Amino acid sequence: MKTITFTFLFLACCTLGAQHKIIESIDNPVDYVNPLIGTDSKPSLSNGNVYPAIALPWGMNFWTPQTGTMGHGWAYEYDADKLRGFKQTHQPSPWMNDYGQFAIMPTTGKLVFNEDDRASWFSHKSEVVKPYYYSVYLADHNVTTEFTPTERAAFFRFTFPESDSAHVVIDALDNGSYIKILPEERKIIGYTTKNSGGVPDNFKNYFILMFDKDFEQIHTFSGDQLQETLEADADHVGAVIGFKTQKGEIVQARVASSFISFEQAELNLEEIGTKDFETIKSEGRSIWNKELSRIMVGGGTIDQFKTFYSALYRSLLFPRKFYEYDQNGDVVHYSPYNGEVLPGYMFTDTGFWDTFRSLFPFLNLMYPELNVKMQKGLVNAYKESGWLPEWASPGLRNIMVGNNSASVVADAYLKNPDAKYDIETLYEAVINGANNEGPLTAVGRAGAEYYKDLGYVPYDVGINENAARTLEYAYDDFAIYQLAKALNRPNKEIELYKQRSLNYKKLFDPQTKLMRGKNKNGEFMAPFNPFKWGDAFTEGNSWHYTWSVFHDIAGLMDLMGGREDFVAQLDKVFELPPVFDDSYYGGVIHEIREMQIANMGQYAHGNQPIQHMIYLYNYASEPWKAQYWVRETMDRMYMPTPDGYCGDEDNGQTSAWYVFSAMGFYPVCPATDEYVIGTPLFQKMTLSLQNGKKVTIEAPKNNYENRYIQKAYLNGKPYSKNYISHKELLDGAEIIFEMGSSPNKSRGIKKDDVPYSLSSN
Repeated sequence: MKTITFTFLFLACCTLGAQHKIIESIDNPVDYVNPLIGTDSKPSLSNGNVYPAIALPWGMNFWTPQTGTMGHGWAYEYDADKLRGFKQTHQPSPWMNDYGQFAIMPTTGKLVFNEDDRASWFSHKSEVVKPYYYSVYLADHNVTTEFTPTERAAFFRFTFPESDSAHVVIDALDNGSYIKILPEERKIIGYTTKNSGGVPDNFKNYFILMFDKDFEQIHTFSGDQLQETLEADADHVGAVIGFKTQKGEIVQARVASSFISFEQAELNLEEIGTKDFETIKSEGRSIWNKELSRIMVGGGTIDQFKTFYSALYRSLLFPRKFYEYDQNGDVVHYSPYNGEVLPGYMFTDTGFWDTFRSLFPFLNLMYPELNVKMQKGLVNAYKESGWLPEWASPGLRNIMVGNNSASVVADAYLKNPDAKYDIETLYEAVINGANNEGPLTAVGRAGAEYYKDLGYVPYDVGINENAARTLEYAYDDFAIYQLAKALNRPNKEIELYKQRSLNYKKLFDPQTKLMRGKNKNGEFMAPFNPFKWGDAFTEGNSWHYTWSVFHDIAGLMDLMGGREDFVAQLDKVFELPPVFDDSYYGGVIHEIREMQIANMGQYAHGNQPIQHMIYLYNYASEPWKAQYWVRETMDRMYMPTPDGYCGDEDNGQTSAWYVFSAMGFYPVCPATDEYVIGTPLFQKMTLSLQNGKKVTIEAPKNNYENRYIQKAYLNGKPYSKNYISHKELLDGAEIIFEMGSSPNKSRGIKKDDVPYSLSSN
């Protein structure tokens, strides 16, 4: 028994040691990406709520293996046993669902096409999942399926057994679809209209498949009826083609789609052209390696490498390109706003309520050239719809709160003012959105007239989540104020938005030192439960939203009674038990459950409103507490496993938080020039900026225990500030952190060390 106990302890120590073993450097970051991270999710508990996106960075089309039924938002669930097909997808989130979708599935034996009948058992042990390549063995059909994507096309390879009844099913899905088989050309064309909203009436996704083997069997289906016809047009149609195959015979299919036309889909297929499968796969691998290598890390554990590069992969997917190249090579797009085919860029599938916080600041730092195209796309969105989208998928969607397009526009221009795009039209769009209700509740500003008149959206006028709206409007007004200054707008206009940005003060309750809904008559709503989710707030409670004063933390601190009281309130977030009131929702929503089980008190990292809050200790001259909790969150809330997130990943936002935090700083307030310092994760990181400059971040003694900054140096000089500027990074920078296992409480404590606040700058 003693021998067994000793052996167990020895193995446990070896395992723990391996987890914390430091790796100095790597060569191919893409090999550390695991697209399955976050796929062990369900509606009641999100560990990411993502699917394995097999795609190129920002690609127009993604592909995913499909375990879920047609129309089910959870397209791929890690604990599923069967695959129903391989789906082209544009889904940004299971809550938003999908559009532009159709599925492909190889089968053998009896001819079947229904998604349940054709489904096959599979195992993760026979699954290869890379950002640029997917392979799986379908046990019930004895077929191996592989595919590799381009931006608008994909190459499929099916390895069949010996069979006189090998088939490929093409399912155009329901809600209106069309399919046509052209056997002489080994071609299938069709379109799918299935969507979940946000599209014009003429919306279609046109697709084309080109095979390298003659069809020996030809069928179409409509609903549950199989037909021996070449063409079908109904609510739910598809095609089944059949072959005779030898053992190990490979059948290949080149697939592309377009939102414009069949002809454009065929043009998009030229992304593959005459290249073979392995060439497309190799090119995809190189593209991902190039983008991931813009940030090279060293001196971390294997789990940290995997988590970091997987988070970086998720940060490079959305917003997706929603444009194509016509026969002349010009950029064109189908407008998801007015249904016309128009020149110019378009991007979609992002919700600014989530992504203004760190995803777009990340793009402004690492990919400003791409973000210029995104800003041009926003100009087109405004011209085509009359509004800036707050959640686009692919057009305007009616979900979430705020007017955070203002932040996305302002931050992009302020950090890249020399870029060539129509900022004047975007400013017009921002002003329009800031002062008017839109065609949907989530477009423009719900309660705009109340906000302009009273300085807040009242609790008792039938507008839900009113306090959250007020706080976000106030921050968005700050972003407009910053942009107006940069554009030399009239002083009266500048001052208007500066004053409106202080409207957060109108919801501060000095009794509880928290934000609270307020009635139209100026009285606070009652009774008040700071643990109540929803109601006056959005997917959170007052403990989460009180900190949504990104632009004026000094002003918030003054309201709370000064630095010590402010720190005490911050501390309480972690000290309080994870109690909650779910009565607004009538049950426990997944965000509540994720907070409850995280064992971090009221801190709910699984949702966006509080993700910046840890960094606020820097404003109160206690940066060591930020260092502790940033590292604690990175270590505990992110893992390189299928349950590796602590809530919805949300189109790169939760991943970009990790990427920034691993650098050692975070953009608490987009539309300012500053990143607030936390604690670096690796011993070395090198950022290769698009202007040719490099930022090196070194922390030689960094490890699991040494999370506290003892000293810092910027370009060889001692550096005590709790922030670093965007300009300093763009000029190229060498940052050195001396790390230790105990906090240095004499660094970062001077008045000049604290980050920007409107009230004190």
